[in-house]
Amino acid sequence: MSAELATTYASLILADENLPIEAENILKLTGAAGVEVEGIWATLLAKALEGKDVAELLTNISSGAAAAPAAGAPAAAAAGDAPAEEAPKKEEAKEESDDDMGLGLFD
Repeated sequence: MSAELATTYASLILADENLPIEAENILKLTGAAGVEVEGIWATLLAKALEGKDVAELLTNISSGAAAAPAAGAPAAAAAGDAPAEEAPKKEEAKEESDDDMGLGLFD
């Protein structure tokens, strides 16, 4: 198991148990699991999650993605007075199916 994955799991365990997500606690859990982790990674993760409700982040992960475009809409409407530059449109690459390539699951 990688150190990054182990520290992430340790953080989730701490959040689930309502324990503080601190570098010391992360290192205790990863050590108990037999995963060697450098202290800097535990410290960085603890700082990144400091003051955040991890359970809330996990339960609202899908609503955050939908809210981002909506937040930009008022700014775009306010900028409606200025002429907008049209960005060049990229053509979507046509996906090739297995049939096109002569490959099939039951050939």
